[in-house]
Amino acid sequence: MTETLAAWSLVGVYSAAVVYAIAFVVFVLDLGKRSAAPVAASRVHSEVAASAGSTAVLEKVDAPPAVPTASASRYARTALALTAVGWVVHVAAIVMRGVAAERVPWANMFEFAMTGTGIIVGVFLFANLWKDLRFLGVYVLGLALILMTLATANFYVDVVPLPPALQSAWLVIHVLMAIMGTGFFSLGAGISVAQLVQSRREAGHFKRLTLFRTIPSSENLERLAYRVIVIGFVLWTFTLICGAIWAEHAWGRYWGWDTKEVWTFVIWVVFAGYIHARATRGWRGSRSAVLAIIGFAAVMFNFTVVNLFFAGLHAYSGL
Repeated sequence: MTETLAAWSLVGVYSAAVVYAIAFVVFVLDLGKRSAAPVAASRVHSEVAASAGSTAVLEKVDAPPAVPTASASRYARTALALTAVGWVVHVAAIVMRGVAAERVPWANMFEFAMTGTGIIVGVFLFANLWKDLRFLGVYVLGLALILMTLATANFYVDVVPLPPALQSAWLVIHVLMAIMGTGFFSLGAGISVAQLVQSRREAGHFKRLTLFRTIPSSENLERLAYRVIVIGFVLWTFTLICGAIWAEHAWGRYWGWDTKEVWTFVIWVVFAGYIHARATRGWRGSRSAVLAIIGFAAVMFNFTVVNLFFAGLHAYSGL
């Protein structure tokens, strides 16, 4: 029964990946339609020649972003619906893995990646109920497909019993907080990338990226990224706290400078610096976006390089 459920779980992961791949293509088509969409109200540029010399002053008047055409919206709706279908299959695969293992399905790198990508896509879907973020579909599904491919090709392990150190209720709380924090950080990083490109376009660069006429301004994207990252930061703070409590129960100390502990703290410091600098030092615009992207890069480094190449008490990759 265990082997059968584990096999069906893997089939579910493959099936979800196929649906995500189709949705990814449709999101790409949506971006193509956005690029070709007529502008409702474009930016107005007027050149005023200086009286002495040939220097021109460029005056910019911001206008609301263009509204995508009906066909573009149809592509976006279809892609989002496919993403939701794939996510349901993905969640079913995660549940089957957990039932097969008779525990929570995030005790090794494969399971963490499988559950983590499910959380990333889930955060994206539920965020769309609050704000139209369909323009991030290519980024979110591209990231999910890369991680799922790496996990199934390189990190897959059969269902095995938990090591004694992981047989704790803190596995549920600590790792789940980390996975959810990663989901929000990934979405915040995607919004920050869009913010950087949009800000460059607003400054007169990247003029050929016409699809950015249909997404929010860089200022609005920055505010949105900040809100998403704050949620991730709160979850990551609980990750640190719960990890310290669990470490005391398992190893008799709250902190031991283990590689994984250090990098988890480094990530917390980067995002704490992001929030503090933006709130008190006026770090807005490109600097805050770059810091958010660096923080997410540190999260990915922690999951991949630290897990695979650094020995320590947290070496639970299962490989």
